[in-house]
Amino acid sequence: MSRQEATLSRNGEAGVSRPPVQKLHDDSVTFEEYLHYASITHADTQRGGPQTVAQHEISPGQRDSPLEKEKEPGTVGAITTTRTLTIADEEYIQASRAVRTASWGAVFYLITTDVLGPYSTGWAFKQMGYGPGVALYTVFGACAVYGGFLLWQMFLGLDSDRYPLKCYGDVGYRLAGKIARQTINVVQSVQLLFNVGIIIVQNGQGLAQISKNGACFIILCFVWALAGMIFGQIRTLAKLGWLANAAVWMNVFVMISTMAIVANTDPNYDAALANNFVDKGPVVTTAGPAAGVSFDGQVVGLMQAVYSYGGAMLFIEFLSEMKKPWDFWKAMIFAQLFIFVVYLFFGLFVYSFQGQFTINPAYQGISNYAWQTATNSIGLVSTLIAALLYGNIGIKVIYNNVLVDIFKVPALGTRSGKLLWVALVPIYWGTSFIIAAAIPQVSNLAGLIAAACILQFTYTFPPFFMLVFQIKKDAMQAGEGFDPLTGTTTRLDSGLTRWTRGFSKKWAFNVWNVIFCLGSAATAVLGIYSAAKGIKDAYAKGAPPSFSCRNPIGA
Repeated sequence: MSRQEATLSRNGEAGVSRPPVQKLHDDSVTFEEYLHYASITHADTQRGGPQTVAQHEISPGQRDSPLEKEKEPGTVGAITTTRTLTIADEEYIQASRAVRTASWGAVFYLITTDVLGPYSTGWAFKQMGYGPGVALYTVFGACAVYGGFLLWQMFLGLDSDRYPLKCYGDVGYRLAGKIARQTINVVQSVQLLFNVGIIIVQNGQGLAQISKNGACFIILCFVWALAGMIFGQIRTLAKLGWLANAAVWMNVFVMISTMAIVANTDPNYDAALANNFVDKGPVVTTAGPAAGVSFDGQVVGLMQAVYSYGGAMLFIEFLSEMKKPWDFWKAMIFAQLFIFVVYLFFGLFVYSFQGQFTINPAYQGISNYAWQTATNSIGLVSTLIAALLYGNIGIKVIYNNVLVDIFKVPALGTRSGKLLWVALVPIYWGTSFIIAAAIPQVSNLAGLIAAACILQFTYTFPPFFMLVFQIKKDAMQAGEGFDPLTGTTTRLDSGLTRWTRGFSKKWAFNVWNVIFCLGSAATAVLGIYSAAKGIKDAYAKGAPPSFSCRNPIGA
């Protein structure tokens, strides 16, 4: 029996056989086929138990049953794609679903862990002021929820037991082909690489503060890169899971400690002078942007909000682990609401007490050396754990989507693959160290990567892919679709006529997504320009140059 060949048993019922492992990215699978099996999978899971695919297709009284439907003769311009079919049995479906165990409560925790990181919010309010800061954090938070909602809807429409969605790139591949998948993988790889670089800079600053600037800053950054090269040899995320849980509570301690200390001590004037170029004086807070903060600086402040809501890159991975993925909306809304409240409260609290002296990260703006050292020490550990997670995922993205797909290297689980991993880890962390050493500016570097990468996953890609999804779905008409018994996909037309029909059915929703996508893309361009200009202006004002021994926050 071929990979997708349907058979009938003697009693007239469809015979079943367990399908072999499906090719991960198969050009012959059509959109209609993905849609067909997704509808079966999610209908079954909502009912609480798997029917076999065969039972679905031949159930009595089924409307438009493929066994009763005859193809209309003489159809002009029909486009028919034929694929033979292997029908999955109940045992295979049960095994496929057995690995999906996460509840919406567990995913709430995962989203919170992935996105929660409010240390830049005080600095963002310093750049934007109370009014614009609160307004923009609110608007971008709501837009992040909308983007997550679109990803959820596309997942339900494309994921199935036969063709499971595993990552963001799979969405791009099924809707827009190989180029979209490769683009997503490149953007994801760059984002993770820069995230590690930002953490190296941040930890270098923290270690310099602990040493009272008694050691060369760039050497301290290399110490953290070296730590990543050693601990990054851990290949499985499961072994890092308990560390990630510990990191959450470390962050909670640092947040509470930072608020308590900044409310009862003076700002770190030396760090503010070195980082913000602000002389010592009374604390000043403003309703709008402060005098002296350029429009570019305000945009970089806004990009910290984008950075804060940057968890959408992993939403598909979270959905793929859920037992009931239609409950994802609960996890997403509650998680984003919790994050929004924490970010706003922490950012407004720190800015209210430190004003123009607020720096990024906030706990390095503490003036009391004992507490500064305590929060830095805990922050060093928690951010190193985050960097290990980013590095682990980043190396796997490069390994699986570049080295395996293009250069045909052995799979990661093989002995050769494991040896190659050992070699890749120091290369990856070394590259991140070069990025950190070349641009030792936490806020501007975060603004740059937020605009170039994070904004795309949260705000630009979701409406674009939903537009394609909706057009393809609504373009389907009577007499078209996928026939699971013959493996045939039939389309009666193609080209502009089909795309126009698909767009016009829900034109208001599609127009909104076009506007949303173009607005996000324009914001990304503005953010990239502003961050690049911010980097240039900081160097002009006296910020430490690339590969310098001088600590960027000075004290």
